[in-house]
Amino acid sequence: MSADRADTPLPAKSAAASAVREQVYMVFPNDLNANDTVFGGQIMALMDRYCAVVADRHAGGVCVTVGVDAVHFIAPARRGDVLIFNATVNRAWGTSMEIGCKVEAVDGCGLHRRDILSAYLTFVAMDASGQPRAVPPLVPGDDIEQRRYEEAQLRREMRLQHARDLKRLRSVD
Repeated sequence: MSADRADTPLPAKSAAASAVREQVYMVFPNDLNANDTVFGGQIMALMDRYCAVVADRHAGGVCVTVGVDAVHFIAPARRGDVLIFNATVNRAWGTSMEIGCKVEAVDGCGLHRRDILSAYLTFVAMDASGQPRAVPPLVPGDDIEQRRYEEAQLRREMRLQHARDLKRLRSVD
């Protein structure tokens, strides 16, 4: 076992300690597809970067993306919009964390703010030799964080069950 995974428990952290709030990205013409809306992959790449910042802050070191769940494109972002990213840790387990991300768009005048995307990403903290290492537990601070904390556990259970089901089906081949 890695020295980073010693039996000494890590001190718990709050979601606010690592959150990314109101990070903005101005949409330019090179961000657009033929439909004059922002490429979904562009938004996903930015989302992954901001969520990686949250994961690294919470873990106190390098983390890697191991999964992306439930990416929902709610509405398109368009030329002249400003994208606003918010990301936070929803829950932490032994070596992994779920980071929730919400993206909004504001029109060029700043008058109309609308939801355009939400997603959940799973990150694993890595030690210097590239092995998973322990992450601090998360302490929910309010009712919203508590709801996100509980929902994250349900999503994790579904991910793990899905992996078991696939493994079982593939073992038949």
